[in-house]
Amino acid sequence: MLEERRHYRACNLCEAICGLEITARGEEILRIEGDRQDPFSRGYICPKGVALQDLHNDPNRLRHPARRTPGGSWERISWEAAFDEVATRLRDIQARYGRNAVAIYQGNPAVHNFGTVLSFPSFARTLKTKNIYSASSVDQLPHMVAAHAMFGHGLLLPVPDVDRASFFLVMGANPVVSNGSLMTAPGMSRRLEALRRRGGRLVVVDPRRTETAALADQHLFIRPGTDAYLLLAMLHVLFAEGRVNLGRLAAFTDGVEILAAVVREFPPARIADLTGIAAQTIATLAREFAAAPAAVCYGRVGLSIQAFGTTAQWLVNALNIVTGNLDREGGAMFPKAALDPLERFTAGHLGAWKSRVRGLPEFAGELPVAALAEEILTPGEGQARALVTVAGNPVLSTPNGKRLDAALATLEFMAAVDIYINETTRHAHIILPPTGSLEHENYAAIFHHLAARNTVKYSPALFAPASDTRHDWQIFLELETRLASRTPFESLKAQFRRGVRLGLGVDGMLDLAFRFGPYGSGLFGDGLTLAKVKAAAHGLDLGPLQPALPGRLWTKDKRIALAPKLLTRDLTRVKKRLADADVSRAQSNEELLLIGRRQLRSNNSWMHNSERLTRGKARCTLLIHPEDARRQGIRAGDRVKVVSRVGELVAPVEISDEVMPGVVSLPHGWGHDRPGIQLDVARRHPGVSLNDVTDEQLVDEACGNAALSGVPVRLKRA
Repeated sequence: MLEERRHYRACNLCEAICGLEITARGEEILRIEGDRQDPFSRGYICPKGVALQDLHNDPNRLRHPARRTPGGSWERISWEAAFDEVATRLRDIQARYGRNAVAIYQGNPAVHNFGTVLSFPSFARTLKTKNIYSASSVDQLPHMVAAHAMFGHGLLLPVPDVDRASFFLVMGANPVVSNGSLMTAPGMSRRLEALRRRGGRLVVVDPRRTETAALADQHLFIRPGTDAYLLLAMLHVLFAEGRVNLGRLAAFTDGVEILAAVVREFPPARIADLTGIAAQTIATLAREFAAAPAAVCYGRVGLSIQAFGTTAQWLVNALNIVTGNLDREGGAMFPKAALDPLERFTAGHLGAWKSRVRGLPEFAGELPVAALAEEILTPGEGQARALVTVAGNPVLSTPNGKRLDAALATLEFMAAVDIYINETTRHAHIILPPTGSLEHENYAAIFHHLAARNTVKYSPALFAPASDTRHDWQIFLELETRLASRTPFESLKAQFRRGVRLGLGVDGMLDLAFRFGPYGSGLFGDGLTLAKVKAAAHGLDLGPLQPALPGRLWTKDKRIALAPKLLTRDLTRVKKRLADADVSRAQSNEELLLIGRRQLRSNNSWMHNSERLTRGKARCTLLIHPEDARRQGIRAGDRVKVVSRVGELVAPVEISDEVMPGVVSLPHGWGHDRPGIQLDVARRHPGVSLNDVTDEQLVDEACGNAALSGVPVRLKRA
């Protein structure tokens, strides 16, 4: 009889990277538990971590390349045939229509896979297309644009030092469910309880009383899309009352006088009606934040996916700076990861080129995905005629998904690197499925860089992959080699690069990164190496976050730009909305503002094929406040039609004062009722797609990020 064995790894399903202890016998997973010896997560685990075994065993998961037949069915083909067909079709389309005729979309799971993080950029460069998109522009793009403008690099993102904070202001985030996002912090409920036990204060600002708000000392409802106004008013109070104190940051911060001048126009009394928060409450919040021994403001996806997302993220940073809470214990700090991604990814640039149809700006080489459908559907030079998707499902995750769904059906060719035939990949002609997450080694490079404590942990493969399978990085390397071989010289170079990278493998490249990283000491020194990391199966604790400025800054002069022109210019839009007729009262009684919501037993669109995660009552419900339900004659359990400019959907109603009056909420990532998908469990619990009614024309004009929150809708009885 086979012996039981215990395997330790970091969960790669979300940003929390919780330590897992997996007990297996042969090829069978017996149980998955939290790793109590993990120095970061300390035994915490959420339901998604246990569902890793469902992903691994899923009968719907593709394990070999598949080609869609003219009749719409799928046939298995060899890897060589798949690689050759993808490369040939992409080269042919670029030869006939130009390089930009091939578009690329990279989904969220890609950054959870170290092999993809390493190999995808080189593959994308080989295609030399400007039509590159990712999930960033329906998520954290405003964070990155603000960081680039203020600190010099789009990935230089400050993280709340939540374990030492005494005042934690959470805006548009639900870290109890997400366990942090752009703040890797597993077991957030425990961390927040510890904050309150040590006398700290937790304040949550959100249009919904979230799971995090339920733990807070204070929850403030705010009208969707008005967070920038609240922050401007708080800054107004601090400057007006002489409460600004940059501390040591003053020596390398520019623009304090400019910021003081611009916030003068936003006293709390002027913005109270717009935000729905009383002027006195705003002033008190500002004073308490400034007076706290160690305060940090954290604004996440709810701030980013609105019309003034970039402005809001800039002002979050500004609030932390002018109170001296950036780069200090208990404030917003910069982790020191064992592998520094700042050295490996572009610092960023905004607007080096723009999208062909609407003129939306690129950032760091990517265009906003809100433009993808129109770039496929609009004829003319540069029209996207082929698409490669990587671990993404933009039909469900980007605005006006129905329009994108229709656009994908018009493509001459589509290839997908994915493990499922889902709402997006059903349009592909070829699907190249990589190995599952338990079949390859992994290292959470991006999330250690965003962690609330400096740690390092390596995840070895639990199961050996079948012989006729490929890892993500091997797929990209093979495609890159074929696409680069346009001349004999290029072919020689491509084969050489292929040989080097195959020889090193993921482990070899990771070892070099550790040796030459912040904790390493070169090839022959005694610093951090992969061997040392592997020897620590539960992970290594590298200590709490430490002050890192000004040395960590990427600006040319090593100074913080508190009021960069890119961001102060955008205040023209902010002031215009405030100067218009009172927007809050102009909203008709029939019009409501739609927001999304995050759920613990869900993960965007791709964990709904797990039976254990879909058990219990239906979760894809429309939350509506009792006052709004009563006014519109809606009762609990009714099915109502949600109508926006772009479309409509029908959802069951859940009446709750969890949302503020005038606001309705649907979770994102559902809508598994489209024909042709092969997700048996998800089809039994389809829900509806929030993004069938979000509007691709609603964007943050500063960077093109989709404004998915606060979408005007009307309700009708179904």
